[in-house]
Amino acid sequence: MNRVDVTYSLITDKSKSKVLMVKNIDRSSWSLPGGAVERNETLEQAAIREAKEETGLDIKVYGIVAVNECKFEKINEHVIFITFRAEIIGGNKEIVRPKEISEIAWIDLEKADELMPYYKDGIRKLIEGNEITYFNEGYK
Repeated sequence: MNRVDVTYSLITDKSKSKVLMVKNIDRSSWSLPGGAVERNETLEQAAIREAKEETGLDIKVYGIVAVNECKFEKINEHVIFITFRAEIIGGNKEIVRPKEISEIAWIDLEKADELMPYYKDGIRKLIEGNEITYFNEGYK
């Protein structure tokens, strides 16, 4: 199986009652902004790039709030999903890639849980819980 790393960014509004989500055209499903890590790219760089490409927003990432994995036998991929806590630091919310993303919206936590059932204990737990420190040690 081919290994694929994917990063997502958990971005909340100021009240922490909504999360920023995107509707993906290819799967007709909602997710957090994110996508595959490219060659020679760090996890952090991928999360920042993907958020910008999907939402038009500049973000800063912090610690990791979730790690999920799935083996997709039909496409021969073993995917590791890394979700960062992030915040908006600039940019303008816009659909930059209309062939990939059809909507960008602030979604209530309860609805987000329905749309993303793969976060076992729910989005609220990710927001309120402890995050794992992310530290890029660079090249050695």
